[in-house]
Amino acid sequence: MQKLNEAAERCNVLEECYEFMLAYAGQGVAGEEGGSRDGQIRHFLSRAVNALTGLADAYAAALPEQTTFIGVLDRDAKDSLAAIELVLAQPAISSQLIDNLNASIHLRALLTDLFLLDEILKTQRNAQQAGTAARTEPRA
Repeated sequence: MQKLNEAAERCNVLEECYEFMLAYAGQGVAGEEGGSRDGQIRHFLSRAVNALTGLADAYAAALPEQTTFIGVLDRDAKDSLAAIELVLAQPAISSQLIDNLNASIHLRALLTDLFLLDEILKTQRNAQQAGTAARTEPRA
């Protein structure tokens, strides 16, 4: 169960980052160096970097039967990581820069991978919980 939770938590971090990026892109931030908004987006992007690092390993541990697709996830995670690190390396992060990152095919592919795998994880978590509940219920 812990393996499933770790993979799901990484997915949640990436989804939160993407949602914040959508809002940030719409704010019209010019990208002045060191602004408070710049600090917020950097925080979310940094969390995403941490979630992406080892993402495929977390899913491989949670879903060992999905080795072929985990390879796809790994490639998409590495490509997305490179794009996010490129943005983080800039002295200022504008809304336009984030809008371009949002539109990146790499990030979109990663999110689609995660949505697919997240549904599989939910099914497995529900099955495990049902199995646990059935074992702990008293018999009549």
